[in-house]
Amino acid sequence: MTYTNQRTAFGETLVSLGEKNESIVVLDADLGASTMGMLFEKAYPNRHFEMGIAEANMVSVAAGLALTGKIPFVSSFAVFASGRTFDQIRQSVTISKLNVKIVGSSAGLSDFGDGATHQSVEDIAIMRALPNMTVICPADANEMAAATKAITAYDGPVYLRINRNDYENVTPEGAEFKIGQPTVICEGTDVAVFATGITVGMAKKAAEELDGKVSVKVINVSTIKPLDSAKITALAKNCKAVVCAEEHSIIGGLGGAITEAMRRDPKPTEFVGINDVYGCSDHNYDKLLEHFEITSKKIAETILKMED
Repeated sequence: MTYTNQRTAFGETLVSLGEKNESIVVLDADLGASTMGMLFEKAYPNRHFEMGIAEANMVSVAAGLALTGKIPFVSSFAVFASGRTFDQIRQSVTISKLNVKIVGSSAGLSDFGDGATHQSVEDIAIMRALPNMTVICPADANEMAAATKAITAYDGPVYLRINRNDYENVTPEGAEFKIGQPTVICEGTDVAVFATGITVGMAKKAAEELDGKVSVKVINVSTIKPLDSAKITALAKNCKAVVCAEEHSIIGGLGGAITEAMRRDPKPTEFVGINDVYGCSDHNYDKLLEHFEITSKKIAETILKMED
């Protein structure tokens, strides 16, 4: 089934998986209508737990459920799923390597109307700093559906980052998702663009617009942790420079992960992302992205600067 919204792709895929796997349970913190946990609740009411606005307690309960053999999916807005719950995730989930899936919905700036308090611009940095945590940020709705299947089959803590809004798919429907495997979207030899989430499509558009001027390789890094340093270095090996694009702070996110991975064979590198500031509210998601210069135009400008 073709999806254009990551939340819907996640929710409906989880319902489908739940039909065959009775170990899957879902916990929500008063946001099931937004996280799409409500779809699982409707299908399997005895396996959905409404925890109220008590995110930290929700993670503790999920840890207990994991110890009984369940596969708990803990859903809330990304800013709450990564921030309010940090101590419980660290102490109860990642130290013990429990099979808990933390689902950060409405991530980045995608909750455009609610401003800085609801926009997670630092969640990737927080989650990837935790030992034993796997961090996944799918490029689009197609990849979200595939990633949901993959993390359900994977035994261990996972943070899954979900965009709130509809946008076009850049990955093929039905493709297998392999945790830890970056994928090349466009081949090129001058500048390598490592992108994640919504910026993958932006990077592809930038590469197409620059065709004939600059040869751009676009790599979709949907698994931010674990990151295969040898693979990342090899992907950029024949390029002169690197651009990292993400809907996240340039501190501690994809850009940091890529530069760490390439530290033994570094390239001139520039970041496109949020420049160490909080988000803000707007009436329109695209306008908010333009305000923070997370656009195909900005990626293209950065590519040209790095190619010169």
